[in-house]
Amino acid sequence: MKKILLLALTIIFLLSSNAFAQGGVKMKVIVGDKTFDAVLEDNAAARKFAEKLPLEISMTELNGNEKYYRFSERFPSNDSRFSTIREGDLLLWSSNTVVLFYKTFSSGYSYTRLGKISNAAGLKDAVGRGNITVRFEK
Repeated sequence: MKKILLLALTIIFLLSSNAFAQGGVKMKVIVGDKTFDAVLEDNAAARKFAEKLPLEISMTELNGNEKYYRFSERFPSNDSRFSTIREGDLLLWSSNTVVLFYKTFSSGYSYTRLGKISNAAGLKDAVGRGNITVRFEK
């Protein structure tokens, strides 16, 4: 029985690792009645985020260009400075804050990339001006 369980866990690990190796794990970002396709990066932070899926969170509006959610636990991070943030970027700030950007702008902040919405057309309208509920799922 233990051997079967160990084999099953190994297969699950290999399949999930393989998904990242083949261009990232695909997921859906659902805002209201709009669904956006996204791809997660192949890094430790994105893998930890993927382990939480499906996930529904209340995201707070900030600066007229982003929505964020602060987790109680920290994610592994490997921050780098972004000169330009793009609409549809899903980034990790300060190792525990997931940020969904809905506008493109210049930035000097450092983030760890979690993923990106493949086609962000309509994202700004979908997220609106206030706080929102976002669902992330595979």
